[in-house]
Amino acid sequence: MKGWHLLPWLTSAALLLSACSSAPGPSSAPREEPRGAELSGPIVEQRWNLLLVGTNERLSMPETPFFRIDNAGNVSGHDGCNRFSGEVTLGDNQRIEFSELATTRMACPQMNDAQRVTDMLETAYRYLIDHDRLVFFGPDSRVLGGWREAH
Repeated sequence: MKGWHLLPWLTSAALLLSACSSAPGPSSAPREEPRGAELSGPIVEQRWNLLLVGTNERLSMPETPFFRIDNAGNVSGHDGCNRFSGEVTLGDNQRIEFSELATTRMACPQMNDAQRVTDMLETAYRYLIDHDRLVFFGPDSRVLGGWREAH
């Protein structure tokens, strides 16, 4: 129920994003950056803490899931249970693709919720940033979840 105040914002963001691109096309694929090229932008070199899964579900976990993308294109973080690392590619039109995600294999009571966090990253297709909020969308323009910039 606490996430309900974000629902209008996330719905507006989803509509805005879907209006910009109704179907993925060849130009929406992430660009391969030349080796040594650095990523930049508001999503890079910033810690993002999980806010919501989907449009309104908050997860209660011992450690808040988070991730950080460095300017070399590496992602690292914690899914609430296990640490993970991998690679990320950013493209035109807020296109994002996480790949090569690897996690530690610690057992915890919230394994299903932790898996939902890593699934969100693996499914992310586009992102939208509004102030200190980051929203991931799937290839079908469905809201996958929201993150908040850590201060």
